[in-house]
Amino acid sequence: MTYRKRLSSLIFLDTLIVLGSIYLSTLILYNTFVIDEAIIMLSSAILLAMHHLLAMARGLYHKVWEYASIRELMAIFYVVTLSIAVTAMAQLVIFGTVYIRALAVAWMLHILLIGGSRFAWRIIRDEFIKGRSKGQKRTLVVGAGAGGAMVARQLQSSDASELNPVAFIDDDFTKKNMQLLGIPVAGKVKHLKEVVEDYDIDHIIIAIPSLTRERLNEIFSKCSETKVKTQIIPKFEDLATGKISVSQLRDVEVEDLLGRDPIDLDMDSIAETIGGRTVLITGAGGSIGSEICRQIAPFEPEHMIILGHGENSIYQIERDLRNRYEGQFTITPIIADIKDRDRIFEIMKQYKPDVVYHAAAHKHVPLMEFNPREAVKNNVFGTKNVADAADEHNVGTFVLVSTDKAVNPTNVMGATKRVAEMIIQNLSQRSETRFLAVRFGNVLGSRGSVIPLFKEQIRQGGPVTVTDPEMTRYFMTIPEASQLVIQAGSLARGGEIFVLDMGEPVKIVDLAKNLIKLSGYTHDEIGIEFTGIRPGEKMYEELLGEDEISDKQVFPKIYIGKCTFDNVRGVHQAVDGLLENNEDQLKGELMEFIEVKPEEVTELA
Repeated sequence: MTYRKRLSSLIFLDTLIVLGSIYLSTLILYNTFVIDEAIIMLSSAILLAMHHLLAMARGLYHKVWEYASIRELMAIFYVVTLSIAVTAMAQLVIFGTVYIRALAVAWMLHILLIGGSRFAWRIIRDEFIKGRSKGQKRTLVVGAGAGGAMVARQLQSSDASELNPVAFIDDDFTKKNMQLLGIPVAGKVKHLKEVVEDYDIDHIIIAIPSLTRERLNEIFSKCSETKVKTQIIPKFEDLATGKISVSQLRDVEVEDLLGRDPIDLDMDSIAETIGGRTVLITGAGGSIGSEICRQIAPFEPEHMIILGHGENSIYQIERDLRNRYEGQFTITPIIADIKDRDRIFEIMKQYKPDVVYHAAAHKHVPLMEFNPREAVKNNVFGTKNVADAADEHNVGTFVLVSTDKAVNPTNVMGATKRVAEMIIQNLSQRSETRFLAVRFGNVLGSRGSVIPLFKEQIRQGGPVTVTDPEMTRYFMTIPEASQLVIQAGSLARGGEIFVLDMGEPVKIVDLAKNLIKLSGYTHDEIGIEFTGIRPGEKMYEELLGEDEISDKQVFPKIYIGKCTFDNVRGVHQAVDGLLENNEDQLKGELMEFIEVKPEEVTELA
């Protein structure tokens, strides 16, 4: 139906209802259609005119009544009540009396007929049109709160949805045996498996936006026992801003289960460090570097310089930033290799950044075992180049993105990152620049992490390969890692190594099992195969060495290692000799270098 036809139909219908209400009220009260013809005619005209004027003003002719709710009912109440009130005042002024009983009955009839005519559209749609749709999946909604109600309402009102909510579960005892939107609350989370069987559930939606990671793990563990596909709604802030829609339901990801609750950042200190400043990010096209760019952008730097070696990755992050923040600050993409010392010094001299986030690095452990020279050139000398340039051109803060593998390293990659830490700690002793390192564990979903490998193996039908059943790692999400880097930069005084409280380490085999479940398979369908520890790998990771351990948190969930300046004296000059060794000798030389005694290092100064 066109807009004009729809508007005309509604106006015609309301005219009949308004006039009918007046005449029916007199019939009910006085057993006649007319008390006084003049009074009836004038009252009808005033009531009709006021109704149409107020209905236009309140948008009653512009609402989609198939989706009517309490808000629309309140609009009808407002229009009808005010129309009757104006008619009563007109009767008093013109005729000196008010037919209160007739107007009261007319008001009730008016409300009933206007409301009924509008809500009939929704009833017909819900009960006869939507109710006849076939092939919908019977859906269980976990959480009978605001989020669950919103999801259920959208599913009920969406013609396109293949999901039909038939039951809730909620641990709130006051909701037991109650109904929400006509849907029963069938039990608590502990009853989930029984509810799935009793209600013949095909689909589960976790609709509690404020869930902690621990609680989500408990609920998902119950869901995984049923072998029913499970999805989750967006975060609470998306609900609060009205962004949620049925199409935004998403699969539960391993990041949801292994990540921790978000860090509450000190926005003021970060804004003071970044806002209105020139910020340079190396490795800006990588997983961590690109996320650092995204996390920094809302703090409105004056100029963001995104530097990387791969043109495609730099193009991608530049396009992403321009799409979101075009015109808010200057974005300069630079293709450069941190191993090119002259080029790095040239960039520092030209742009004079206030803050540098150094995320460029080779990080793949087994690959670096076979390519130690490249690891040293990039992770050690590349860091030295960027750090020296930052020192010479008076950068305010230099943040090195490091790794837990730098603690008591047994592999080339970890050893090169430890040397990189030693370089910036050495520089911090004599530089005006605040140098610091930020250590964290494995980053979920980053390039080279185990997650993409496991997902690919699952897509191919398995098996999923795990090195050892006892292999454990600390895990964090990409946003968590990036936030730690940014927050640490605002806390730095110089020479520190910051570490995130990463919770309990996770067994890699448990991670593999979770991914298999999340992908909708059982362990019988996708097996796990143990392949043995790879070159350079540790069974367990550490976040701080024995001489660095400090129990004090400098910020919620952030620790700082004790500064070990005596152990890094002279390192800056000593690294120059590393590449004089051949490929076979280089790993041994690296290990000796990071274990050198303080007095031996001092002699090299």
